[in-house]
Amino acid sequence: MLKDILSISGKPGLYKLIAHSKNALIVENITTKKRQPAYAADRVMSLGDIAIYTTSEEVPLWRVMKTILDKFNAEQLDTNQYQTPEQLAEFFVQILPDYDTNRVYKTDIKKVITWYNLLVEAGLTDFEPEQKAEEKPEETPAEQ
Repeated sequence: MLKDILSISGKPGLYKLIAHSKNALIVENITTKKRQPAYAADRVMSLGDIAIYTTSEEVPLWRVMKTILDKFNAEQLDTNQYQTPEQLAEFFVQILPDYDTNRVYKTDIKKVITWYNLLVEAGLTDFEPEQKAEEKPEETPAEQ
């Protein structure tokens, strides 16, 4: 689901990919439902392509979002509780205990909180990636 949700640099909010045109993407703001083009010059990033650094590996954003969803019973987070760098760090340690404190900035944590709230508000809480149907193994003819 997060593959179709986009962040566009310089534009507030999150956008759902609607269609591709010849030289732009047609996107829809997930809260206002207003459609607009996103051009090649815009820095567009799919939330499905984002990962959070930990001390051992990179954790996909969908896992972080799923952890927040489960921990907070699919309710929005009160952003007033996460204003100071210490509060942000304390929150993220609860979600991802081994996150890399040197490479994950407080602004990144704020973005995760903001994106989570926008997605919950829009009712887009199926964070897990779509599973491709596993191909059935080829059947071999029975020996006679």
